[in-house]
Amino acid sequence: MVTDQNDPNAGLFGEEEQKTSDEEKAIKQLYEKNPIRVKALSDLWYQEIIDTIDKTDLPEDAKRQMIFKMTANSILDMMDDATPTEMALDVSFYFDMYMGVALVNKNFEVDLFKEQQKALLSIDSTKFETDEDYHAELRDFEEAWWSIAQPKLNERNPNDAIKEMLNKYGLSDQ
Repeated sequence: MVTDQNDPNAGLFGEEEQKTSDEEKAIKQLYEKNPIRVKALSDLWYQEIIDTIDKTDLPEDAKRQMIFKMTANSILDMMDDATPTEMALDVSFYFDMYMGVALVNKNFEVDLFKEQQKALLSIDSTKFETDEDYHAELRDFEEAWWSIAQPKLNERNPNDAIKEMLNKYGLSDQ
């Protein structure tokens, strides 16, 4: 008996075919498979990394750092190798930007995306003549927010804070 809820042949036997949205497919591909990917990566590299580490005379903390760095580097190399060249530059740029946001969040104990969402929710839809005007304002403000000084960033704007963080790690294009 097939237990997959998304059985493409379900409609053939009188059952209603389950529709999977593009968002659900993306979530499954991008996130739900990660535990399986972790197992595959473990099978691929774990023993080799451990064998390499065991051959060193490093202190335990340095060994743990080396394990992390070897694993992270291998994953990043694999992602770069698996991505077509014309996309790889964009993927690495967006990865760096997201990492910059995460580092700013950690450094300032803030969540920039939640702060932006709070600011967007403060825009009163009743002050606009049409829904189209309201949505245009939301789009404009969503973009502009990244250039507005934020109290939680010591009055820096998010774009500058992210650029500073990327510069600190040598990840900036400038």
